[in-house]
Amino acid sequence: MTTLVTGAAGFIGMHLAQRLLAAGETVLGIDNFNAYYDPKLKHDRLARLAHHRNFIFKRVEIAEQGEMKALFAEHGIRRIVHLAAQAGVRHSFKAPQDYIDANITGFLNVLEMCRHHGTEHLVYASSSSVYGANSKLPFSEHDSVNHPVSLYAATKRANELMAHTYSHLFGIPTSGLRFFTVYGPWGRPDMSLFLFTKAILNGEPIQIFNHGDMQRDFTFVDDIVEGIVRLLPVVPSARPGLMTGDPATSHAPFRIYNIGNNNPVPLMRFIEILEHAIGRKAIKIMKPMQPGDVQATYADIDDLNAVTGFAPSTPIEEGIAKFVAWYREYYKIPVTA
Repeated sequence: MTTLVTGAAGFIGMHLAQRLLAAGETVLGIDNFNAYYDPKLKHDRLARLAHHRNFIFKRVEIAEQGEMKALFAEHGIRRIVHLAAQAGVRHSFKAPQDYIDANITGFLNVLEMCRHHGTEHLVYASSSSVYGANSKLPFSEHDSVNHPVSLYAATKRANELMAHTYSHLFGIPTSGLRFFTVYGPWGRPDMSLFLFTKAILNGEPIQIFNHGDMQRDFTFVDDIVEGIVRLLPVVPSARPGLMTGDPATSHAPFRIYNIGNNNPVPLMRFIEILEHAIGRKAIKIMKPMQPGDVQATYADIDDLNAVTGFAPSTPIEEGIAKFVAWYREYYKIPVTA
């Protein structure tokens, strides 16, 4: 069986493709190598996959319908893990059209391909950001999520609604995964762990927002991949006649799950662990809350655990140490630096 992984040169996409290939599966990976951050990192991730004989790569822009049609016409695709998206909250203030093109138009093209090519299961990336102004913790898939606080979050919530529509109209089995602050080796340069590590090693200050009064459900990338792999064979089924106002379930073959560490870490504790892993104290600048940000995230993962047995297994200390070791090796920074 061939699994299409969109965003295969991305952070999670590379790790997922490696896992599937190691299990002997065939992976068709696509990416557009956009310049949101240095494409060299994406090319280096892709190089880790290229030697696998069961890996096929195509440079494809998901927002271009013609390119997507050609891809599906050429390859028999039954399963899709859709990870390609325009990421980042702050960038959406400067370039909102990027989010409409990639996250709305691109996702529509994915759904249309599913509709016309008999896709057996579409697993797609949503985000914990959809919880927006919600204040009840832990965040539950069964709570309303109608108050996003960034355009990025709004596009991810729109993806969930679009998926439900296609599941209802065309019987496409779709599963949305709300990722909670994914981190680890080969991570994105715009994420806090990457930014903090770079600054501390360079002797530069780090900006700490909301004066440090924040917590995040940091989730190691290997745990995320484990959850995706476990969910792929769990194809949602229709439940005719089911009447529900539950955002996470439906009469259609549609489900939404949180995937997180289920153990939020205070931001200042996160920084302490990073300082220990690097062996150097950070220069800290306290700042007010940024627009579009939230004070806390915390994933209720009971539903995903119930259907897959998923449980995260990587302590934050271990995960941060692995990232720092990768960062030093990738950027050739000696341990004494």
